[in-house]
Amino acid sequence: MKLTFVLLGLSILGLSSFTKDNLKENYSNTSHKIAFVDQTSEAEKLMAKSDCMVCHNKDKKIIGPAFVDIAKKYPSNDKNIKYLVEKIIKGGSGVWGPIPMAAHVDYKKEDAKTIVKYILALKK
Repeated sequence: MKLTFVLLGLSILGLSSFTKDNLKENYSNTSHKIAFVDQTSEAEKLMAKSDCMVCHNKDKKIIGPAFVDIAKKYPSNDKNIKYLVEKIIKGGSGVWGPIPMAAHVDYKKEDAKTIVKYILALKK
């Protein structure tokens, strides 16, 4: 019984010596540094800076279609990516109903392409 308590005490003592600061310090001194991954994609950052989320939502229709519905309608291929990039930049109406999507003429094509690829990757 005494041996169990001694072993338990040593285990707790050993584990308590590994604090967050110790781990951070130990990893920063090695070539195996911890990389903290940003969970927000580049496309999500671009959309957050724009007005996309006023009319769209990832999972449900607001004014415009949900991103997952767009992904269901358009297979991810070069033709559809090009078409949707142009749709974002030039705007338009008629595909998802009578309410037009505003043009985003200030968008760079590469930024619009990043957003389109993200949306099309949401296909379930």
